[in-house]
Amino acid sequence: MVRLIVADLARARGFYERALGLRDLGGDGDTARLGADGAALVELTGRPDAPRRPSRSTGLFHFAILVPSRPELARALHRLVDAGWPLSGASDHLVSEALYLRDPEGNGIEVYRDRPRERWYAERKVRMATLPLDLDGLAREAGAAAPAADDMPPDTRVGHVHLQVADLAETEAFYRGMLGFEVTVRDYPGALFFSAGGYHHHVGANTWGSAGAPAPPAGSAGLSSFEVVLPSAAELERVCARAREAGAATQPIESGVRLSDPSGNRLVLTTVDG
Repeated sequence: MVRLIVADLARARGFYERALGLRDLGGDGDTARLGADGAALVELTGRPDAPRRPSRSTGLFHFAILVPSRPELARALHRLVDAGWPLSGASDHLVSEALYLRDPEGNGIEVYRDRPRERWYAERKVRMATLPLDLDGLAREAGAAAPAADDMPPDTRVGHVHLQVADLAETEAFYRGMLGFEVTVRDYPGALFFSAGGYHHHVGANTWGSAGAPAPPAGSAGLSSFEVVLPSAAELERVCARAREAGAATQPIESGVRLSDPSGNRLVLTTVDG
């Protein structure tokens, strides 16, 4: 799950429901959770007085919602068109096909579908690129009609989070050395991609507009935290032990353990059984 601080909760919630097809799963006071098939994907916290994230700072580049098939990606495109919401981009990444947009607060969002896993690799390396996406062909995939109000399908989930960071070497030491991810792609200048279990990437990091930049002020609008789900409590304890050994501050909370990467991006480590 990705947690965002927003200035206008009602407007943001309406966007996630109407343009993305997520369902309101309830919340507490100034917080709303939205998701698909009962699973929360995004949590919005409304803070009208939250300072805007400075343009040159670390933080969220985008978070990515993974849908289970190409027809569902086509339905997501129809839903955006019917809502009158513009795309900021559309790319064929070889491993996936992706739509890009921004929510009303400027947070980057990717909606994508994966190609079959056997097509991700060339010479035992994940092969990614950024090519134009055939939007006309994608639009035809859903058929003649795709109602704007239909929900995101079951099995929709947050597929990855892409961050703006200050330094790639420090970022690699944290996500690979401390958390235990593998580096899957180094071919993009100024960027690294990390994954577990052979996926193409669960975390992306770039310095394209943030090299050497500070973290935004505490409580700024934008990314509050994102979850990293570990396979067991034992693995969580191993990661926390490595974090303590490296001098990283960890904070136990009800849902897991909170910590920050070297660029100030906040994570919550949790486990599959909650």
